[in-house]
Amino acid sequence: MPKKELLIKAQEARKLSYSPYSNFAVGAAVETNDGQIFLGANVENSSYPLCMCAERNALYNAYMHGYKKEDLVGLALCADTDGPCSPCGACRQVISELFPKTAPIYMSNIKGDVKETNAEELLPFAFSSEDLK
Repeated sequence: MPKKELLIKAQEARKLSYSPYSNFAVGAAVETNDGQIFLGANVENSSYPLCMCAERNALYNAYMHGYKKEDLVGLALCADTDGPCSPCGACRQVISELFPKTAPIYMSNIKGDVKETNAEELLPFAFSSEDLK
């Protein structure tokens, strides 16, 4: 799927956000190697630590449908920010483990600004399973 279409899917996912406390809606879309798209949006809770980000929801959605790291080929996220929206630290850690290191990640905003990166650039010194040994 072309980058533009994946970004549109992230914008569509943003409409599914439940963000009554921050009013900061984020959408994400993950693409698989067979063309499937899995959406995620941020879901807030009045007990703030229980909130879940769009990027993690999209990745977990793909995993819950049987896809694994090696099956994922693209990730896009979108929010109403001045520049392209960047994943939080928790999402960066999850992305570093569940998403291919060099697959494209498209950070965007609703104005159409896009920055392309990858997991390796987002979190160059990620904590991994190797650190548990």
